[in-house]
Amino acid sequence: MTGTQTGAPKAGAAADIAAIEADFASLGYICNADIATSIFLSQRLEKPVLVEGPPGVGKTELAKATAQMLGKPLIRLQCYAGLDESKALYEWKYGKQLLYTQVLKEKLGDLMEGTKGLKESMTRLHEFDDTFFSEEFLEPRPLLKALWSQEGAVLLIDEIDKSDDEFEAFLLELLSDYQISVPELGTIRAKHTPIVFLTSNNTREIGDALKRRCLHLYIPFPDSELEQRIIATRVPEVQANLRAELVAFVQGLRKLELKKQPAVSETIDWARTLVLLHARELDAELVRRTLNVLLKFQEDIDNVDSDVNALVAQSREASARLVG
Repeated sequence: MTGTQTGAPKAGAAADIAAIEADFASLGYICNADIATSIFLSQRLEKPVLVEGPPGVGKTELAKATAQMLGKPLIRLQCYAGLDESKALYEWKYGKQLLYTQVLKEKLGDLMEGTKGLKESMTRLHEFDDTFFSEEFLEPRPLLKALWSQEGAVLLIDEIDKSDDEFEAFLLELLSDYQISVPELGTIRAKHTPIVFLTSNNTREIGDALKRRCLHLYIPFPDSELEQRIIATRVPEVQANLRAELVAFVQGLRKLELKKQPAVSETIDWARTLVLLHARELDAELVRRTLNVLLKFQEDIDNVDSDVNALVAQSREASARLVG
């Protein structure tokens, strides 16, 4: 046996992971080592990443930042109930096919010139059958666009949990072999293996077959330190003491029983709101006037009202400890 620790990444891999984390930070996407490691492994293993977590924690932004970091186009497929392959994979250009049929009809006499008998005529016509169902008449949708991309692409299959089980099963060939089967054309393989992200808000359980084909990444709400780094990057105008206060307030909100907890994107919006209002610190009146930026249900706003004073006091104490 050697003295190598099998649980820790080797120096070269660790450096690559640190570089990914730094590259994300330079693009304004603040993440931890777990996220950077998943991106590293996805590239090396050529496996899709299933990103789960509550809404608003940066799942979609991760795919966008990865595309920007790698300089590859982002191709996005938004999932919904009833989504099928004609919207996700391809459609035939029926108008172009009809036009071609009309041209063929007008030239039928020329095409049949020199043929003898029905059998020879049919053979001549069959020579044109495949033309109607060639790539020339194919309208690629997001999945096929990603496979056909000449420079490679980042494919985002967003909110896979909103699609049906049938569509989830349809994706299995793509996710395992980076290829799809078109009955009229056969198997179409990726020109360059795309980097694939699937996101889920956990509104339903994702099937085991799909999970087996993916690396799993769960992104929770960030802790106070990480959320402050995010705010400092995205809204640098916020002073340190106010940043600490507003993050502590949001962290306190997330501990309450709410229909919808405030997302990181809503923390960012609230920070921008406080800058626009020239706020220097939180006070209960200001918080109540701007709660609708953080909370999206009136029921939540009403229920939180009685906790605002205590949360503001706690946020000031947290700010004093961090800034002081």
